[in-house]
Amino acid sequence: MFKSVKGVLWKQKTPLLWGVGATGVTVVGLRIRQQQLQRQQYGIAELRRTEREYTKSHDLLKPDPQGDTFEMGLYIASKKEWDQQQMAERKSILDQCSSSFTRSLTQLKFTCNDHIWIPLQTMIRFIQLTCLVMLPILMAWPLISLSNGYKLSWYKLIRSLCQFAGPSFIKLGQWASARNDLFPPEFCQVLSTLHSEVKPHSWRYTHRVLCDLFKTKDLNDIFEELDVEPLGCGSIAQVHKAKWKSEHAGDLQNDIAIKILHPNVVRTIDTDLRIMSTLAHLIDCIPTMEWLSLRDEVNNFSILMNMQLDLRIEAMNLDKFNSDFQRNPLVTFPKPALQYTTRTILFEEYIEALPMQWFLKEKDQLNEIDNLKVSHPFVMAFLNMMILNNFVHSDLHPGNVMIRFIDKTTCKVNNSITTLLRQEHGTPNFTKTLKEVIHSYTPQICLIDVGLVTELNDNNRINFMDLFQSLTKFDGYRAGQLMIERSRTPQTAIDPDGFSNRVQGLVLEIKKQTFSLGSISIGNLLNDMLSMVRTHHVRMEADFVSIVVAILLLEGIGRQLDPNLDLFESSIPLLSQYYRHRYSLLKDKKEDASLLHDTRPSQMTVIWLGLQMRKMLNVSLRQTDIMLKSDQLSPNY
Repeated sequence: MFKSVKGVLWKQKTPLLWGVGATGVTVVGLRIRQQQLQRQQYGIAELRRTEREYTKSHDLLKPDPQGDTFEMGLYIASKKEWDQQQMAERKSILDQCSSSFTRSLTQLKFTCNDHIWIPLQTMIRFIQLTCLVMLPILMAWPLISLSNGYKLSWYKLIRSLCQFAGPSFIKLGQWASARNDLFPPEFCQVLSTLHSEVKPHSWRYTHRVLCDLFKTKDLNDIFEELDVEPLGCGSIAQVHKAKWKSEHAGDLQNDIAIKILHPNVVRTIDTDLRIMSTLAHLIDCIPTMEWLSLRDEVNNFSILMNMQLDLRIEAMNLDKFNSDFQRNPLVTFPKPALQYTTRTILFEEYIEALPMQWFLKEKDQLNEIDNLKVSHPFVMAFLNMMILNNFVHSDLHPGNVMIRFIDKTTCKVNNSITTLLRQEHGTPNFTKTLKEVIHSYTPQICLIDVGLVTELNDNNRINFMDLFQSLTKFDGYRAGQLMIERSRTPQTAIDPDGFSNRVQGLVLEIKKQTFSLGSISIGNLLNDMLSMVRTHHVRMEADFVSIVVAILLLEGIGRQLDPNLDLFESSIPLLSQYYRHRYSLLKDKKEDASLLHDTRPSQMTVIWLGLQMRKMLNVSLRQTDIMLKSDQLSPNY
């Protein structure tokens, strides 16, 4: 019972008093007595303040200086803390042994657990996955050579078996769907529809972990309302909506969302990751497969999974995003309750907003200006994350994008408008009301679920920005060279010169469309480049691909709202700002003249002027086309 308690005050090292009573052996910590005295002396409100101060100073995750990015620093700190906690728990159990004999037995138990029981569990899980997942996939593999229809069916079989295999393989499938540089586009497309169909864990478990956290038997002391049914349930955690009592709300609104890890999910994922690592090692031994570097990919995937298993990392991500966008009223993120959040439970602000999917379904009924009110802040928020902040939300599908509305006179969020629209959703009045609301209020973009974040280290950031700059300058050959030179394994690339020429041809083809009535699709460009990367075995950094996929998702949403969206043009002012900063740093350090030339901000200005001229010509061509179709240039009289 004592070990299951997650309360913050009980985490301190405390001597234990053992006693025997009518109910059997009980464990009474000295900290319990101290807590009772505190309740009598200061009252509940003062104790809660003490808990918040303790948690804020001791339980918050701080980035480890060994990490080359903020996100990696959080991961290293989380891993070190977990290892230390496991060692401390074992040491505490050994210290409680009353004799050397019981201590030896306990030590033997730990040894058997590490070297017999855990490997045995892994072997059983491996046999289970082999029989129920891997064998069906291998047996159906010969059918893919018969026709494309069988190949598609094989991909769908893999998707179904990933769902059956559990949380690790669901996440693995979702990760693979974003790796167009490693897998065929049809395969990625099928896996992109892979969703977590997980049965929620019991309310009994949720109730217990919350009671343990707040050291109470009655959650009515903490919450005015707490929904028993979860708002959503994923492969790793589920979310409940609740309402604080006023003394606990702090800086947050009363309405909150509580995210709780599923029971035993950490152990299950740890076992699966060991199996994946072994399989990746075996595949890397196959000739011609070494360019995939599957061991490195499994290691990257393992880091992503472990980051999602410590919910404090997501809370710190939310805190950083809020800091980055604190001066932008058109973009917001949920505020985390850092003082209560633990490794397994996340408390964050509940945002009352409309899903982006609802808006996308109504876009054809709205005019161009209303659609731009939503698309422009969304696009600019992403470009700021990518170019200036170097902290990118990596899961920007429409389900993680919400919209609410700001009153133009008070400059405050009007939740009653959102409630009204939710009530009218699905009725004939919804479209009419939405038009009136967008005309009278300012849409605010709300981004949620920030467990996956991409942050480039200094070297990768310079490489990516140089590649992006080459594309904006339509220098495809240079972009191809950069992709090979700065890849993880340049020696595995097939026909480097041919690859660079293909990239150049692709970019020139895009450049020919400059004066057409449509705008350039950077998403199509990057997607085609990923296909070439796979063909020529160019081993790109995983972070690069994550950002490329995020761009594809962004443009997919943005172009639905604005068919003329041009990320090239939108990014130029921010690129100019980035290179202005980089140029000043290099100049102060008196770096090589070629580096200074490559980062000269005036180059971005020239590109921007060219894009503005293109935009003016596009408008002229569009107007001329309309006038010709309406006989205004050559009237028939």
